[in-house]
Amino acid sequence: MLKLASRAFLTPLVRLLFRAKVEGKKNVPMQGPVILASNHLSFIDSVVITLLAPRTVSFLAKDSYFNGTGLKGFASRAFFRSIGAIPVTRGVGQAAQDALDAGLELLEEDKAFAIYPEGTRSLDGRLYRGRTGVAWLALKSGAPVVPVGIDGTDKVQPPGSKGISFARIRIRFGEPLDLTTYGKAESGKARRHGTDAVMAAIADLTGQEVVPHYNEPPPKGLVETVRRRFFERFRL
Repeated sequence: MLKLASRAFLTPLVRLLFRAKVEGKKNVPMQGPVILASNHLSFIDSVVITLLAPRTVSFLAKDSYFNGTGLKGFASRAFFRSIGAIPVTRGVGQAAQDALDAGLELLEEDKAFAIYPEGTRSLDGRLYRGRTGVAWLALKSGAPVVPVGIDGTDKVQPPGSKGISFARIRIRFGEPLDLTTYGKAESGKARRHGTDAVMAAIADLTGQEVVPHYNEPPPKGLVETVRRRFFERFRL
């Protein structure tokens, strides 16, 4: 009920203040599980997706947004819950898998779930290589993946800024992708090829320059290099 009330109030406000243009809403299935896989330019991307999508969408948010104290903590919890955020502990390894498991539970309940395959915001506006968690979710659940292209949110709230500018934003929902044709979730090859297909579809929607590596600092030493390759190959 709280989500519906928030959408009813905030959606017209977002459309007005940011002159939001929404394209391809018909591409989002209105029933059953669906994954919305988007590029990531700004903190407010999750707000934009959840408010402008044609159906209620859930997404994962770091648990610190829900753990605050006092009036500020209460307001933060109320806001993020009202727009469909699910608290998770961010990280790699088991923490990352726990986050994916939380997303899978939502899909198994026939809900819409939003995810950023890049893993973190792009600070330079380019589109980075996708992490294979999106394909793992699609292959495990059988849910279609709707690629999402967002433009302009990096101008509304530039990286590192706490202020908001009233720049124009656009969100485009692409045609659903069936990743089950790539194989099973246990196959690293299937996850990689499925994820690459999703990222290619996102690039078509945004026109961003594509970067063939992950959006993260270079690994520090051999141990970090091995750890990253392990989780990419065998888990995510």
